[in-house]
Amino acid sequence: MKLSVFTVCTPDLTPEQLITAATQAGIDGIEWRFAAIPQDAQAEAPSFWRHNRCSIDPEHTEPSVSIIKQSVQQHQLESIALVPYLKCGDLDSTHHAFATASQLGASMMRVGVPMYDRSRHYRDLDAEATRYLSSVQELSQQYGIQALIETHHQTIAASASAALRLVEHLDPQHVGVLYDPGNMVHEGYENYRMGLQLLGPYLAHVHVKNAAWIQQDQQWHCQWAPILEGIVPWQQIISDLQSVGYDGYLGVEDFSGQMDSFEMLSYFARSFRELAGQSIKEGQR
Repeated sequence: MKLSVFTVCTPDLTPEQLITAATQAGIDGIEWRFAAIPQDAQAEAPSFWRHNRCSIDPEHTEPSVSIIKQSVQQHQLESIALVPYLKCGDLDSTHHAFATASQLGASMMRVGVPMYDRSRHYRDLDAEATRYLSSVQELSQQYGIQALIETHHQTIAASASAALRLVEHLDPQHVGVLYDPGNMVHEGYENYRMGLQLLGPYLAHVHVKNAAWIQQDQQWHCQWAPILEGIVPWQQIISDLQSVGYDGYLGVEDFSGQMDSFEMLSYFARSFRELAGQSIKEGQR
């Protein structure tokens, strides 16, 4: 396994600063957030989903993509993924994202699945996703970039088994699953090893974050937590990943906000090398 960072969790850094921070931490891969900063957020403090300075703007990909690609190569890193916020069925935006991922040299790209809408039947949402993912597979073949669907709360792919249902009729070389146990604290928990065994060849990538349930005003709420302090037992999950032969990336996506970005990346790299031992491959730098 190797280590990567999804730039959604480093909103205070510019792409060049992130590349430097990743290099210093010994992180090998970068997953680039592909989203614009809203006009009304430009003057705000950096934040994960609004004023995220470590993003590629879909409307202005050049010269930023070329500059990022050159800098990544100079630092002997890899841009392993482009991570857009695609709506299921939006093939124009999906095509544009694949083209950008190709320019960047990425090998993976996240695609959309339907949010679970209580006003619609699951079977209709499933049919919508099936049609879209069939077209996504064609684009994946065309560009040579694996499409990923993420285990994510509030979608029809909240668990490993639900995600598998969407992709099991597709070729795992072209469409796989991004396994995110931190999201599954919110919704979608299944026994980790069982879920990984179910996914089999569709297990393509893993995100590292954590969350916990707290009681407030006699109501239970799920909130983000530091990566080793929430409900997700990362030592166990690493063991489970090893048991199924997973040899891909562990990508940090820490939303706890407990450390600045440089400190968080160093802590992640140091902690997961200690947890995983020889399973974490040293970088080539």
